[in-house]
Amino acid sequence: MKNVTEITFFVLKGFTDSPELQIVFVFLFLAIYLFTLLGNLGLIVLVIGDSRLHSPMYYFLGVLSSVDACYSSVITPNMLVDFMLRKKVISVSGCVVQMFLAIMFGTTECFLLAAMAYDRYVAIYNPLLYTVSMAPRVYVSLIITSYAGGFSHAMLHTVATFRLSFCGSNEIRHIFCDVPALLAISCSDTQINQLLLFYCVGSIELVTILIVLVSYGFILAAILKMRSAEGKRKVFSTCGSHLTAVSIFYGTILFMYVRPSSNYALEHDMIVSIFYAIMIPMLNPLIYSLRNKDVKQAMQKLFRRYLFLLLELNNFMSFHVYVLPSRDLTTITALPDSRFEYVLLLRMEKHNLSVVKEFILMGITARPELQAPFFLMFLIIYLSSTLGNLGMIILTTVDSRLKTPMYFFLRHLALTDLGYSTAVGPKMLVNFVVDKNTISYYLCAMQLSFFLVFIISELFILSAMSYDRYVAICKPLLYAVIMSQRVCWVLVAIPYLYCTFVSLLVTTKIFTLSFCGYNIISHFYCDSLPLLSLICSNTQEIELIILILAAFNLLSSLLVVLVSYLLILVAILRMKSAEGRRKAFSTCASHLIVVTVFYGTLIFMYVQPKSSHSFDTDKLASVFYTMVIPMLNPLIYSLRNKDVKYALQRTWRKIHNICSLKLA
Repeated sequence: MKNVTEITFFVLKGFTDSPELQIVFVFLFLAIYLFTLLGNLGLIVLVIGDSRLHSPMYYFLGVLSSVDACYSSVITPNMLVDFMLRKKVISVSGCVVQMFLAIMFGTTECFLLAAMAYDRYVAIYNPLLYTVSMAPRVYVSLIITSYAGGFSHAMLHTVATFRLSFCGSNEIRHIFCDVPALLAISCSDTQINQLLLFYCVGSIELVTILIVLVSYGFILAAILKMRSAEGKRKVFSTCGSHLTAVSIFYGTILFMYVRPSSNYALEHDMIVSIFYAIMIPMLNPLIYSLRNKDVKQAMQKLFRRYLFLLLELNNFMSFHVYVLPSRDLTTITALPDSRFEYVLLLRMEKHNLSVVKEFILMGITARPELQAPFFLMFLIIYLSSTLGNLGMIILTTVDSRLKTPMYFFLRHLALTDLGYSTAVGPKMLVNFVVDKNTISYYLCAMQLSFFLVFIISELFILSAMSYDRYVAICKPLLYAVIMSQRVCWVLVAIPYLYCTFVSLLVTTKIFTLSFCGYNIISHFYCDSLPLLSLICSNTQEIELIILILAAFNLLSSLLVVLVSYLLILVAILRMKSAEGRRKAFSTCASHLIVVTVFYGTLIFMYVQPKSSHSFDTDKLASVFYTMVIPMLNPLIYSLRNKDVKYALQRTWRKIHNICSLKLA
C-alpha cells in the first residue's frame, strides 16, 4: 500500500464539532448501541436455547442478529470514543480493518436477507417439501455463501481503495472509514474505484433484490390461491417482519451508494450511514420480536424457566416448606439435622401489599452460640473495609502524585466497595445482637436500591480500569490524550447513571407488586431473588427484566475486561525487554487479582449446575462478595502498588509532623 508511507493516520471529522452536542450524542448513541447488543444477543440466545425455534427460518434470524451486532460494533464504539476526544484520529491499519469489516458485514446482510426471502418462498409455496428443500446442508450452504460473498466484496474494495495515494488532506468527512469518503480525499485518479463501487454495489443489490422480488412474487401467487382468510392472515404475518426489514435496509443502501458521483453530499451520506449502520441493527430485533408470536412465546418461556431455576436454587435447596392449618401467620420450628440444615414449618397466606410492613431476615445462622463470634468477626471485617476504602479515597484525593486516570478509577472503586458493604454490613451486624431480625418495608427497599447501584457500578468501573490499563500499555504515547479528564469522568458517570436507573427500575417494579402474608426473607439482606419468592402477584415482567439486565451487566463488562487483557497480552509478548514485560505485569497485577476474585465469586454464585447448588454455599458466597471483597481490594492495591505505599508513607509523615508540632 502506497499511502502507508505518506499518511500514518486519518482524522474522522464526524458530523459535529459542538462540545454540547457531542455530550448529548454520546449518551444517545451509547443507549442505542447497548440496546442493539442486548436485542441481537438476546435473539441469538433465544434461537439457540428454545427447541421450538430450531428451524431454518430462525437459524437465518440468529445469523442475521450476529451480523447486526458485529456490524454495529465495527462502527459505534470508535464513534463513541471520538465524541470524547479532541483529536479524532484512526490509524491507517485501523481504517483498513474498519472498512473491511463494515463492507463484509453489510454485504453479508444483503445476501442473508435474500436467503431468508427464499426460505419464506419454500415454506409457503411448497410447505410439504420444506424440510427436504431446506435441509441442513442447504441452509448452512446459503449462510456460508453469504459470508463468502461479503468477504470477497470487502476484500475487493479495501484493496482497491488503499492502493490509492493519500498525499493531501487526511481528514475524512465521515463517522467511519467508508469508501466514498476516502475516495474524496485521495490524490490519485479514482474513476475506476467509483465505477467499481457503482457496479459492484449495484450488482449485489440488483441480484439480491431480484431474489427477494421473485420469492415474494411466488408467495403472493400462493396467497391469492388460498381460500381461507385465516391462512392468508398467517402468511402475511409470517412474511411481515422480513418484508419490513428488507424494505428499510435495501432502500437505505440504494440511496447511499447507487447514485451518480455528481449527486454525492457527504453531509447527507453521514446521516444515512448512521441510519443503516446504527439504527437498522437496533430495529431488526424489535421488528422480528414484536411481530413474531413464536419469538415472543419463546422469550417468555426462556425467562420463566431460568428465573424459576435461580429462585429454586437460591431459596429451596436446603430447607423444606410445610403448610400448616394454623391461624397464626407464620409458625417456625428449627430442627437441625446432621448437615445443620433447618426444616421450616410455615403457613403462607396471601395478603395485600399494605399488610406487609416489615420482613424477617433469616440471617447467616440461627445457632445462638455462633452469633457472638460472627458478630465480632464481621465487625472487624466491616471496620477494616471502611478504614481501607476511606483511606484509599482520601489518599488518591490529596496526594498530587496519584492524580492519574488509574488512581481516579481506583478512588471510585473504593467508593463503590464502601457503598455496597455499608448497604449490607451494619444491618447484618445489628441482626446478630437482636432477638428478632426484622427490617421495615421501606428500609428493605432502600437497602436493595443502594446495594444494586454500587454492586453493578463496580462491574463497569472494573471494566473501565481494564480499558485504562490497555491504553497505558498498548498506546503509552497517546495515554494522556486518550485518557483525558473528560474521558475518565464519562467512563464513571455513565455507569453511575445507568446503575441508578437499573436500581430504581428493579426496586420500583418489585415493591409495587403484592406480597403474600409470608414475610421471611431467606437471606441476610434484601436481595431481589429472595424477595421475588414472596410475591404472590404475577412476576413475569420483573423476572424478564432482572434476567436481561443481569446477563447484560455481567457479560458486557466481562467482555471489555477479556478483550482489554487479550490486547495487553499481545503487546507484552511483542516486547523485547524483560524489564518492560515485568513492569507491564506489575502494572496490571493488582487489577487482575481484584477482577479474578470479584468475577470468580459472581460466576461461582450464579453459573453452577443444579446438582452443585446448596443454600448455605450460596449464602457463604454472598458474604464473600458483599463483605470480604470490599476489605481485600484496598489491601491488594496498597500492598502490591509502590505509588500507593509511598503516598501512604508521605501522608503518615505529614500527619506525624503536624502532631509533633502541636504537641511541641
